[in-house]
Parts: sequence; C-alpha cells; structure tokens
Amino acid sequence: MIFGSISYLNLLPFQVFMKRYVKHSGIKMGMNYRKNVPSEINKALSKRQIDAGFISSIESPKYDCTNLGIIANKAVYSVFVIEGDNKIDNESASSNRLAKVLNLQGEVLIGDKALKYYLEGGQGIDLATAWHKENKLPFVFARLCYTSHGKQIQAIAKSFIKKQIKVPQYILKHEAKKRGITPSQLLWYLKYIEYNMSHKSKKSLKLFLKKSKKR
Repeated sequence: MIFGSISYLNLLPFQVFMKRYVKHSGIKMGMNYRKNVPSEINKALSKRQIDAGFISSIESPKYDCTNLGIIANKAVYSVFVIEGDNKIDNESASSNRLAKVLNLQGEVLIGDKALKYYLEGGQGIDLATAWHKENKLPFVFARLCYTSHGKQIQAIAKSFIKKQIKVPQYILKHEAKKRGITPSQLLWYLKYIEYNMSHKSKKSLKLFLKKSKKR
C-alpha cells in the first residue's frame, strides 16, 4: 500500500502514530509513504499513484473517506489571507476555495510557512476563524480518503481516533528546528487541530461543498 501524507506539522501526531501502528500491525513490509503538500497529494490519489492519503476536503467527495480529517474549530493559525494582490497558494486547494467562498481579498498563505509567519508577528485573516464567525461551525481542511485497501485504512483511522498521541520530545525538537520555531510553539499549535469528524464537522463540510459550487 502506498500512503500519502501531508508534509505539515498539523499531521505530526498521526505520523508518530503510524510509525508505531505499522511496526506492530504486521503491514510494515507492504507500506510505503509519500509526503507532499495537499495539492500534490490530491493529484497523486487522482492518478492512482497512491492508494490512500490526506487530501483537500474540496476533493474528498470523489472518493471513499474515513472519519479522520484535519479540522479547526475557530482558529487554525496556519491558514491566512494576508494583505496584498489576490494570489492563491499553489500548495492548497480547500483554502484557496474557502477564501473565495468567504469573499476575502489578498494572498492565501497555508501550512508551516503560514504558522511561522504568524508566530513572527505577521498579520492576516485566519480562514478558520472567518468561517466560524460566519457559520458557527468548525472547518474541515482535509480528509483521509482512499481508492483501495479500504478495510486497512478504516482500521487505521478508527485506531488513531481512539488514541491520545504524545509526540516524543526528540521528535518535537527535530521538527520544530526544521521549521524555525520552538517545541513549545509547536505544541501550542497542535492544540488547535482536531482529527475526528464530528456531526458538526460533517455538517460544515457539506455546507462548504454546497457554497463552493456557487463560486
């Protein structure tokens, strides 16, 4: 199985979980990974270059999906529209569309670079906050979807949702250093990320997809 994972800090707990899960599940030899930005993972799943992966929520209706996602309730701190000319972020799909749905003007900035921008004092409109202000709902940025190995993927999703994952200090320090932030800032950020698709999350995604069709 080839698994696509978004190469952002918001999936760090899942990546730690997968190392343990694969090690103890007996599928180690059959699991390969491909890490990339959301837009590239979208393309890889579409072309069947991967069997499953976290893809942009705007693309998720095309596939079978789990109840595992990347969700922000109110603020997310890593998806902004900042002052400047209208410009999409080529790494994104859902965030670019969300900015249009919310009629926001400026440059879309997502991912670890957006988090660092904020932590260094950058100003912008947090898109998850803007969505919540308008709809009183969390926003689903990505979902774990698949084209094959459905039973395995569903089992992985259910197992992750049931566990509380603690990221080891050595991994926190390593990943924080790579992004030019501190381990405490990384932990602070992860507190704002949810993974389980609740009733409100599903309602929010349905509303977002409906509004997207009008844009």
